[in-house]
Amino acid sequence: MRLRTVLATLTAVLAAAGSLTAAGPAGANTPTQEPCSATVSIDRFSDALDKTTYDGTFVGNFSALAVDRDGSLAALSDRSSLFRLDGRTLRPRAAVALADEKGAALDSEGLAVDGDGTRLVTSETEPSVRRYSRAGRILDRLPVPASLQVAPAGRAAFNLTFEGLTLLPGGHTLLASMEAPLSGDAPDIDRFQTWTRTGGGRFRLAAQYGYRADAPLGVSEVQAVPGGRLLVLERGFTPGVGNTVRLYLADPRHATDTGPVENLTGQSGVRLIRKTLLADLAACPSLGATAKQPQPNPLLDNIEGMAVTGRDHRGSLRVLLVSDDNQNPAQTTRFYSLRVRI
Repeated sequence: MRLRTVLATLTAVLAAAGSLTAAGPAGANTPTQEPCSATVSIDRFSDALDKTTYDGTFVGNFSALAVDRDGSLAALSDRSSLFRLDGRTLRPRAAVALADEKGAALDSEGLAVDGDGTRLVTSETEPSVRRYSRAGRILDRLPVPASLQVAPAGRAAFNLTFEGLTLLPGGHTLLASMEAPLSGDAPDIDRFQTWTRTGGGRFRLAAQYGYRADAPLGVSEVQAVPGGRLLVLERGFTPGVGNTVRLYLADPRHATDTGPVENLTGQSGVRLIRKTLLADLAACPSLGATAKQPQPNPLLDNIEGMAVTGRDHRGSLRVLLVSDDNQNPAQTTRFYSLRVRI
């Protein structure tokens, strides 16, 4: 669906959610476009879904967001549930349980909605990428390079694999981001794997790229933007201090295919993905938000999900973020509405 079409439905999401916000004064959640940096501003936040349930399922643990074809939001829980959120109120309207081929739950982290409405979902367990129907039936499973498998099968660390997923413009290329480096790679270089579409809607393995994250942060989400570039969300947590969350604009178009490179150590001749800092979210105004644990800015939490929902009248991208509360009383399920000028 084109961005402008999605925008017509989805811009109402957080506007309506502002009246539902459970944290901070109501006035803090009106569209103020408060600056976080020269290129990023924040309109509002919403805690409306924090510690709620729907049809017996806990609403939270959100690791990814995607805009569905009808303008509603698909919200992925890392506890193997996929929610459909109302496009005006954020209220859950459906919940689908996901599972692997043996019926076991996933550690579901990345989400993309394909043009035909099928869901592409990553799991950190192996890791894997599977295609699901809207009803949660497995349709296909994509190949994954042996080196990206969790050790001992491969060189990836447990629980630090496919954290982000996005379809590039045109829908022909799928990209997944690793949360942390492989064994043998430099401690700050993550790998991004791509697939290209073949006949019948299937995907085959394609180029792989290296991305240097800010130490000690990991990549928690990626989202494609026009022109072949990416928004990359880097995130970390320090006990007693709180979260660090930074938003980057990254450009993989001239990066080296690192698939054949066994160890990425920053060697010459390997061009990594170029990135430009858009904002450190600790610099955003707090908008009256409160935190349940120490944070450098009470607005912050464990932000993991991101979706580009459209453009405003000035051409800035509307970007929706969500935090993963880990079903923890000290954390919050919080939605954030940003405007990003790229």
